[in-house]
Amino acid sequence: MSKGKVWKYGDDVNTDVIYAGKYTYQQMRPEEMASHALEDLDPEFAKDVRPGDVIVAGKNFGCGSSREQAAACLRAAGVQAVVAKSFARIYFRNAINLGLPVLQSEEASKNLKSGDDVEIDFGGGKIISGEKVFKFPPLPDSVIGILEAGGLLEWTKKKLERAK
Repeated sequence: MSKGKVWKYGDDVNTDVIYAGKYTYQQMRPEEMASHALEDLDPEFAKDVRPGDVIVAGKNFGCGSSREQAAACLRAAGVQAVVAKSFARIYFRNAINLGLPVLQSEEASKNLKSGDDVEIDFGGGKIISGEKVFKFPPLPDSVIGILEAGGLLEWTKKKLERAK
């Protein structure tokens, strides 16, 4: 299980406020990308987020353009997972491909607040905050494998190495 603090946001958090479009075509190392995470939505996020923290949001997280940097910058910032009522399809897939867990839980989205301490039991499909337990659909083994490898590219490399 992994522990962290909650950063709470609302509905329709789009990729442009997760990672501003003005940086899309600039080559940056992951730590540089992390320094711009959510800067247009929450200017304090990038300097105050800690490894293991969790973003909790409402519906349609990651809507907007399909830029992969919107998932990559959060992973680089140390975010252990994004929990939301729902996700934009392309963001959901980009996040998995880049090794960022995205978890759907309407109850967690509704009840968790900024600053809450949380633990995530990925295998058991549980988000725990104090005495409260919120469930999410357990991730398929294939998705867990991709996340544990650090993303689809690393998972594929390992699979090819084993095949040799």
